[in-house]
Amino acid sequence: MAASKPASRDAVEKVMADWARERPELDTSPLDVLARLHRSFLRYNTRITTSIERHGLSVAGFDVLTALRRSGEPYRLTAGQLADSGLVSSAGVTLRIDRLEKDGLIVRERDAEDRRVVYSRLTDAGLATVDTVFAEHLENERRMLDGMSPAERRQLARLLRKLETSILAADEPPTGTEPGSSVNK
Repeated sequence: MAASKPASRDAVEKVMADWARERPELDTSPLDVLARLHRSFLRYNTRITTSIERHGLSVAGFDVLTALRRSGEPYRLTAGQLADSGLVSSAGVTLRIDRLEKDGLIVRERDAEDRRVVYSRLTDAGLATVDTVFAEHLENERRMLDGMSPAERRQLARLLRKLETSILAADEPPTGTEPGSSVNK
């Protein structure tokens, strides 16, 4: 019986080993999680972008279409509501709306009660497009997760939620270090 070959190191393990050799005093353990997360995101982003662009959409435009679709009938939101949806930055909303309107996927409509309010609404073509592309998007994501069991997916989702909370908490000053506190004196 042949001896099993040891598993080769992945790219993150190699980077960590290189740093351990070059700067052994540094704790590189955050790389074990965050470098893997970053590498996974880059691969995910490439696959998602390629899939969406096959339909003549940008990821940003797709985000606008999905926000409108999720809003329910009549599938319309203001630019401010789109920005507040969390997936679309306010800076780029107008450019995205312009492009989607030019492509016939949305129309702009003024509010009947307050003419200052302008809605972006999905057209029939926009609705059909977002329904098709979103179904493909979910199938693409399912394929990317095929290597994990449902229990592993749920566990990872819980851990990623906890990671996001941890990252957000890292932006907050530690208790007692606000200006004027005795720790700073």
